[in-house]
Amino acid sequence: MDRTLIEPETPRLRLRQWRESDLAPFAALVADPQVMEFFPATLSREESDALVARFVERIAQNGWGFWAAEHKESGELIGFTGLNAPAYALPFSPCVEIGWRLARKWWGQGLASEAARASLAAGFEQLGLDEIVSFTALPNRRSSAVMQRLGMREDPAGEFDHPLLAEGHPLRRHCLYRLDRAAWQAQRGA
Repeated sequence: MDRTLIEPETPRLRLRQWRESDLAPFAALVADPQVMEFFPATLSREESDALVARFVERIAQNGWGFWAAEHKESGELIGFTGLNAPAYALPFSPCVEIGWRLARKWWGQGLASEAARASLAAGFEQLGLDEIVSFTALPNRRSSAVMQRLGMREDPAGEFDHPLLAEGHPLRRHCLYRLDRAAWQAQRGA
């Protein structure tokens, strides 16, 4: 794959490499219990900084990853959106997933969908991926709704127990959504 740095833009957002100035607002985002409702736990500042360091490393290696999502008008970091090849084994590995996480202040404005569409375009048009998946804990209906708005289709046979969550954890069971290049092109009229 091409390792040229990819930084998608949308009318309202810039998906870009992470900056030192992103660390504090991102730490606040991942410390918010509402934002992290469907994740195992909120993150400490150290855990948050380590997560951003992994994002930065992946982007440096691949030219793409989970980008910092910056609101163009305000210049504020709103969260992240992007593509990732999970480093742990999943029942449908190898795969490239699309993911997002936004600060609560930015919810309900269509920004997750806008940023995710730009990420899908990068994946299919620039990286030449054949398929992009997304998954979330079964109770996370907000993220599932975004996946549906993106034209992703739920794979009922793909439901799985997340390998990083312990047996019996209430968030362990996940749903799987898929989007292939042909469906992406059809919905864009290509």
